[in-house]
Amino acid sequence: MRVAVVGVTGMVGQVMLKVLEERNLPITELIPVASARSIGKEINYKSKSYKVIGLEDAVASRPDIALFSAGGGTSLEWAPKFAEVGTTVIDNSSAWRMDLDKKLVVPEINASELSKTDKIIANPNCSTIQLVMALAPLHKAYKIKRLVISTYQSVSGTGVKAVQQLENEIAGVKGEMAYPYPIHKNALPHCDVFEENGYTKEEMKLVRETQKILNDKTIAVTATAVRIPTAGGHSESVNIEFREDFDLSRVRSILNDTDGVVLQDNTDVNTYPMPIYAHGKDDVFVGRIRRDGSQPNTLNMWIVSDNLRKGAATNAVQIAEYLLENELV
Repeated sequence: MRVAVVGVTGMVGQVMLKVLEERNLPITELIPVASARSIGKEINYKSKSYKVIGLEDAVASRPDIALFSAGGGTSLEWAPKFAEVGTTVIDNSSAWRMDLDKKLVVPEINASELSKTDKIIANPNCSTIQLVMALAPLHKAYKIKRLVISTYQSVSGTGVKAVQQLENEIAGVKGEMAYPYPIHKNALPHCDVFEENGYTKEEMKLVRETQKILNDKTIAVTATAVRIPTAGGHSESVNIEFREDFDLSRVRSILNDTDGVVLQDNTDVNTYPMPIYAHGKDDVFVGRIRRDGSQPNTLNMWIVSDNLRKGAATNAVQIAEYLLENELV
């Protein structure tokens, strides 16, 4: 099993290596790949040193699987070239997510849709992954009618430059800015670029990707995405209107029994999800579950996950695991 990691020197690429090592995928050859400026650099995997190669050489090496985390432009250009030589690409960018011919996969929800003919598979947005992990089993039970989502997203979702900006501001050091304003002691209602409708791309990803993964375009979704000065872990306040009424104890039981979801919901002892506890973990944490008294069939909950792991790297590796287990590569 020959696996390429494209964008291996980036934040998500580095976490992909870590997750691959932890989950011990049966890799016979690791192929680290990055842009021209990183060619020749050395990376470590399982106590061995590997030299980073370029995209052309990586395509020529014909890996079985390529985990992509190199940006949408790179993916649009290079993912088809890998697919043409028989490689199955699992792409972490937004490039292919809404392509009608590409599957958008969270393994616990819809991996069964995958087949050998799927040579480019889209990994959803980090905020979407943790959201649908909690929503999918509840949608099955009660049918979701409408979602109102507010996100509280860490700077690591933007990348290394944003993490450095936060660290510089905490230290009182002037440096390069990833955001148009300071992020330390601040909250920016501005994740990604604004679209013509006044919503950001991040907000619209939550709308479009949620409907695609849950395979239900009738679900009404509206979102506000906010960047906050945490180093890692995204949080979401979610208001869910169901078509059918629900029982709170059954909601908790459903979530508690869902693989990959951890229920943290005991306000008597101040137990609820927080980014500080989600850091470095692969689960999605759910709490603050309560009925919305302002209208019928409506629930509030709080969802937290490590955006670099389940929100990106781990989900991609889990897709690879599914492909291997089911002999789809």
